[in-house]
Amino acid sequence: MTNERPTTLLAELTHRCPLHCPYCSNPIDLLRAEREIGTEDWKRVFTQARELGVLQLGLSGGEPMIRKDLEELAAHARGLGLYSTLVTSGLGLTRKRAEALRDAGLEHVQISIQDSDPESAERIAGTSSVKQKQAAIALVKELGFAFSINVVLHRANLDRVGEIIDMAADYGADRLELANTQYYGWGLRNRAALMPRREQVVRAKEIAEERIQRYKGRMQMLFVLPDYFEDTPKACYGGWGRFYIVVSPDGKALPCHGAYVIDSLEMPNVREHSMEWIWHESPAFNAFRGDSWVKEPCPGGPDKAETAGGCRCQAMALTGDATNADPVCSRSPYRYLIDAALLESEGPAEYVYRQVPAAPAAVPETV
Repeated sequence: MTNERPTTLLAELTHRCPLHCPYCSNPIDLLRAEREIGTEDWKRVFTQARELGVLQLGLSGGEPMIRKDLEELAAHARGLGLYSTLVTSGLGLTRKRAEALRDAGLEHVQISIQDSDPESAERIAGTSSVKQKQAAIALVKELGFAFSINVVLHRANLDRVGEIIDMAADYGADRLELANTQYYGWGLRNRAALMPRREQVVRAKEIAEERIQRYKGRMQMLFVLPDYFEDTPKACYGGWGRFYIVVSPDGKALPCHGAYVIDSLEMPNVREHSMEWIWHESPAFNAFRGDSWVKEPCPGGPDKAETAGGCRCQAMALTGDATNADPVCSRSPYRYLIDAALLESEGPAEYVYRQVPAAPAAVPETV
């Protein structure tokens, strides 16, 4: 049990999405529409999360615009006093829906951009999308939403990070998140195609630092080095089960959006448990809190409290055991897995595109 209370709820309303991005953080086993929880379940989750202490709500996916009840959910969140962000591709954000969301009380829209080069952007997304995104951005700015852009960085777009930042500034973004690819889920499946070269990362960091100063006071920017290029792991979202809750489309509650890979833990479901119980009592949320469980030799010494063992999902994805030291740690016995992966930056950039599985074929009735 913890005395801390969460600040943020990420509501993954659906896995359905018009884009097919090869770095998507959704699980490989994407959920179909019939497995999604309904409107009243989501409202109950929002209410209980607010009572638990949550202040910020992300309406995410997949593509949350696919949900027909999005406006109703946004209005409910507003009534609870939650600060809500729509995390969207921008596809489907028509004027009618944008105005309805504004009237419902939605405050912030984050739109994903794949690249500054239109041809590259549409290859990464796996579909035509640039013009629709531009139209969505224009609507968001016109209607006065707080506006941020998210760009996932990888080998195909990292050399244009300067152009990407300038484009975001030209669009009038209040905030830009340059999110280096995390290698689990679809990102891990496509790691050989996405992994940048070290010189790309070094140069991108220099450019980002220069642009941060250039746009200071005009556009907030976040650029964090990808884990694979560091020697010390980061704590998972500030520490497992400390500030953050994810609820997946079928109601499964997770300490972070990658925790679906940890099959040694049974993640609780909001259909069966309250958010209060999930946060304070569930074995899954208590499993890696603190640092008393951390295996030595990594991260020992002064890093132990700060990193809290590193990323549990990364340890699971790469070593098959979530209790192992994060392989990013230079002292981890599994560091060789990271070093070997870095050599993949010379591999072919052929993507396995994200796809929701087709509906199973109907079985004919027999007489």
